[in-house]
Amino acid sequence: MRVAKSGLLLPVNEYLTLERESEERHEYLDGQVYAMAGESPEHGTICTNLTMLIASQLRGTSCQVWSKDMKVRSGPAPSLPQTKGLYSYPDLVVVCGEPLFHDAYRDVLLNPKLIIKVLSPATEAYDRGQKFLRYRTWLESLTDYLVVAQSEPLVEHFTRQGNGLWVIAAAVNDISGCVEIADIGCTLRLSEVYDRIIFPVPPVEAVLG
Repeated sequence: MRVAKSGLLLPVNEYLTLERESEERHEYLDGQVYAMAGESPEHGTICTNLTMLIASQLRGTSCQVWSKDMKVRSGPAPSLPQTKGLYSYPDLVVVCGEPLFHDAYRDVLLNPKLIIKVLSPATEAYDRGQKFLRYRTWLESLTDYLVVAQSEPLVEHFTRQGNGLWVIAAAVNDISGCVEIADIGCTLRLSEVYDRIIFPVPPVEAVLG
């Protein structure tokens, strides 16, 4: 994980007050505040591609996509001085129907349908582990979670079953392949997700085995 800004536990209400005044973004986990690192050009391109692809397919439906600056709460409703919970910034979030918010500022979403994370080397383990655990534990509205690699063509789709269990519905690493997100009626073609991305060429030894 990233390094916390301080060793002190900060109550949720104080974090939100400071975050709304900050020019930089920070995530919150059980009283600790973590500065978010800047994104690579590849990360930004993939996020832009995903936003355009999903937004165009959701046009005319009850669902909409937001990116970058919408926080999601994964934890209990805070009671003063509450220091429990995760407040995170998904790369993309889809909400269907009326969005529910943490408070009147309308910048913390409570009922996402789909969350997408474009992986970075420094946070991949956290995004697959603790963060995903918080999402599936606290977000009853969440039906789909996608993790998208940026160093290779790979999209993994996790989905919640009717019995509440989560399974991996697809792991596509073929640039000509696609991922179907049935719950929102969207199809993501990897060739479009990774448009303008040039992947590193593997060493000759790796190619030859």
